[in-house]
Amino acid sequence: MSTGREAARRSPGNPTEEPWGGVRPFSIKTKLGALVVISVLITTGLSMIAVHTKTELRFITVFSMIATLLITQFVAHSLTAPLGEMNTVARSIAQGDYTRRVSEGRRDELGDLAETINVMADELEAQDRQRKELVANVSHELRTPIAGLRAVLENIVDGVTEADPETMRTALKQTDRLGRLVETLLDLSRLDNGVVPLKLRRFEVWPYLSGVLKEANMVASARAGIASGSGSHTRTDVHLHLDVSPPELTAHADPERIHQVVANLIDNAVKHSPPHGRVTVKARRGPQPDSLELEVLDEGPGIPRSEWHRVFERFNRGAVSRPHGPGSDGGTGLGLAIARWAVDLHGGRIGVAESVRGCRIIVTLPGLTSVQS
Repeated sequence: MSTGREAARRSPGNPTEEPWGGVRPFSIKTKLGALVVISVLITTGLSMIAVHTKTELRFITVFSMIATLLITQFVAHSLTAPLGEMNTVARSIAQGDYTRRVSEGRRDELGDLAETINVMADELEAQDRQRKELVANVSHELRTPIAGLRAVLENIVDGVTEADPETMRTALKQTDRLGRLVETLLDLSRLDNGVVPLKLRRFEVWPYLSGVLKEANMVASARAGIASGSGSHTRTDVHLHLDVSPPELTAHADPERIHQVVANLIDNAVKHSPPHGRVTVKARRGPQPDSLELEVLDEGPGIPRSEWHRVFERFNRGAVSRPHGPGSDGGTGLGLAIARWAVDLHGGRIGVAESVRGCRIIVTLPGLTSVQS
């Protein structure tokens, strides 16, 4: 990761880079050369004064040495003082503290070194933050299939449902999804490089989204059972509604990534819905040929316009401090960030739109030609 100041330092047009035919006016070499010249001039000047005033040479020698030592001490302090600060910052970085920075402002080699250390600290801090975000992303995404699988198995153990082929197929589906998530979520470490591959295929939108909503209901029931055992609460009172037009609508995308988008948008909408509220998922043909437009609308308090540009940032929980549901938490602030990441992989757009009531998020996926390009 290259910062702006590093780019400016390396740019050919930067006036601080190798001026005067490769001689830098404030370099350490220049300062040491100036020190030697000044020392010689002082000694020569005092010698000439001694000749004209007939002063004893020993006094001139002492004065010359004192003046030279004072100048040398001044120059040496200006060169060694930054090294102590750099050493302190380097030790802090080695111990895992990436917040320390070296003071910049010098125009010599030590200034370049300070800038390089700060760039290195920026990169290490960014990598450490990405590592922590990766762990949080993995935890966030694995929670859904684990909860669904647990719900199916608990129903079988408690005798609520039989271990018939249909029930076991549901459990197997969750297991398969869990395995795919373990593989794909590890690709988040390469998110910023844009090298996560898409597995595009054409699928029917209605049955696909029906399965996503069914899974969302199943996960909510599973969380409710877990929460009731711990004395807390979760949302099971929100009604999910699907609206696909036309019913035979198809899409060309990566189903696994789109599942991440819709599931996270539904989860966010449910958390902020009022008691016995309604979350509507709509699917329509997009403005471009073969494109798709998805919409998730809830009946919650909505998102202030001032927060629209920040809601998809990681760990951002918005201006609404707590969800409507009793006992519901605000989540990790990752759901919408993951949704944006998956949409960006498709070359699509996601954003908050105007709504009379609640929050309305629209996702536009490009057509077949745009995705492949």
